[in-house]
Amino acid sequence: MDIDKNKNFSEWFNTIISDAGLADLRYNVKGFVVFRPWSVKSMKLMYAAYEAELEARGHSPALFPALIPEQNFKIEGEHVEGFTPQVFWVEQAGGNKLEERLAMRPTSETAMYQMYALWIQGLADLPLKIYQSCQVWRYETKATKPFFRSREFHWIEAHDCFATEKEARGQVREDMEMTEAVVHQQFGIPFLFFQRPEWDKFPGAVHTYAADTLMPDGRVLQLPSTHLLGTNFAKAFNVYYQDEKGEKSPVWQTCYGPAISRIYGALFSVHGDNKGLVLPFDFAPVQVVIVPILGKGQDGEAVLKYANEVLAHLLHDGIRAKVDSTPSTPGFKYNHWEMHGVPVRIEIGGREAEAKQITLVMRDAPPKTKKTISLTESIMVIRSEGAALSSRLLAKADAYFGSHLAQAKTMDELKAGLEKGCIVRVPYCSMEKTEGKGCADEIKAQLVGDVRGIKYDEKAPAHGETCVYCQKPAQHFAYVARQY
Repeated sequence: MDIDKNKNFSEWFNTIISDAGLADLRYNVKGFVVFRPWSVKSMKLMYAAYEAELEARGHSPALFPALIPEQNFKIEGEHVEGFTPQVFWVEQAGGNKLEERLAMRPTSETAMYQMYALWIQGLADLPLKIYQSCQVWRYETKATKPFFRSREFHWIEAHDCFATEKEARGQVREDMEMTEAVVHQQFGIPFLFFQRPEWDKFPGAVHTYAADTLMPDGRVLQLPSTHLLGTNFAKAFNVYYQDEKGEKSPVWQTCYGPAISRIYGALFSVHGDNKGLVLPFDFAPVQVVIVPILGKGQDGEAVLKYANEVLAHLLHDGIRAKVDSTPSTPGFKYNHWEMHGVPVRIEIGGREAEAKQITLVMRDAPPKTKKTISLTESIMVIRSEGAALSSRLLAKADAYFGSHLAQAKTMDELKAGLEKGCIVRVPYCSMEKTEGKGCADEIKAQLVGDVRGIKYDEKAPAHGETCVYCQKPAQHFAYVARQY
């Protein structure tokens, strides 16, 4: 592979999906992708990290049906209006036409909340914090792109209920903290969290907040979003609790949706290089590949025997490792595993076998940078070097992201920032539909830039600042970027 990721990201992306065996696009339903073992192994590790974080913060797992009766969608008017155009409908079972259409879930509010109404009666039932790891289906009309945008994607959705608005808003903040703890600190993907404009919020929500990261082609990709639902769905689905005074009150609700398949796409896009994938140590399907460099006769047998001893030693300590004993040349094997992003390569030749040593090469190290250590210290060194590699990936990603944040006060400055592939901070008139959407539409039409929202908790502009487009007094600093 010899494609410059930053100069030709689209070609790099498509090539890496094929050459590293991440997905197969030849499934004969448009917009549906077959995820292959190498990507799924990483995604399972990512699911586990996210599920552990959710459960540490009081969430419990559940599984709800994938089919939702049409009548459920009609209960909350804004929600049905927002999602119906994206729904896949099941209208027949066997040879019988169904009396009522069933939706393949595009999201699970309308499946889960009718059950919450049965489960929640009083304060003792609150808070209720449930998540499920599942697939959802949406009839995307935009061009689909594997991992980033498809008609079936794999995610986690958490749906929480509280007695008070304060608790619900606290959960929104906690969702942001989880995103930082997992997406940034563990996966190494930087982002900004925005409150979305009123014209771009989740159907039925009071407010929507979402994390945007930046791809190498200068376009932003939405990662987890969290929604303050208020009491809108509770009232519609009759989710009430009885308070200390014996009065019934609607619960306050939030929902949170990390799309693991999309986050995985961001992970390999952010960290990959012109040789292929570069994976954080904890999320690599194979953390260590052992390449025996075989001589002839007994020397080759000794090398292979020692390579398998090293493998057993690593596996015993829980390190995901394998020996590449295929007949290919060492150089071919190096390129193959570099393409697949394996963090650590161990080279074993006759000298290493005789001295009970191993030679380490890190995936992100400069060419010919090697370290030879004894087998007895291998576990400690590999874990330390793996953690250091992940830290370097995080620092490199943060530096790139930070260098692509810009500011503008005029349309010309905004245009220049967007053409450099930046997320651009601008003074902006309003996030309300009646006031600010017109400016957003003009920015989109003239500059192909999207108003992504306002940074959570950022102070308003000083008196005298004016909107980048209409020149009316600015109420916010908005962020504009080109998006997927």
